Amino acid sequence: MVEIRIENVVATTSIGSELDLRAITMALDGAEYEPEQFPGIVYRIKEPKTATLLFKSGKLVCTGAKSIKDVHTAIKTVISRVEEAGINVIKNPQITVQNIVASSDLKTDLNLNAIAISLGLEKVEYEPEQFPGLVYRIDEPKVVALLFGSGKIVCTGARKVEDVEKAVNNIYNELKTAGLLH
Repeated sequence: MVEIRIENVVATTSIGSELDLRAITMALDGAEYEPEQFPGIVYRIKEPKTATLLFKSGKLVCTGAKSIKDVHTAIKTVISRVEEAGINVIKNPQITVQNIVASSDLKTDLNLNAIAISLGLEKVEYEPEQFPGLVYRIDEPKVVALLFGSGKIVCTGARKVEDVEKAVNNIYNELKTAGLLH
């Protein structure tokens, strides 16, 4: 089993039908709202360390969390702070994980040219002059893995932690079976 570290979880939810962003900005200490640059509020919290984007439509995007539990904690914190400001919002909204970014280290150098051929050129993009990593599009689970010559893997596009684990372990097993791990 390859060790996997969650680097970022992005999730969305809706806390109402229309938010008064100016009122929320005034009420939330540290909220950033510059509508000329970006149509939503950027609100960062320290624990868990996340940034939440709040939009007029009532939609929220939480990013920077290191776990799904942290996403739930961060969104609850933002909701309670918005409520404390006297703004009416949905208290327990449904939260949808949109993307999980994770990293792994196979702890061995990888020959990306050999891997590109082994994995099949229809699922792989590898142009070392453009980008130092090999881009591997996996159908099941539907994720994209970036493999680097150092043995590091970055996996993105998953919506469940189990999908990241499955993808990384499948890659490890494919490379091992093909004799591409030292």
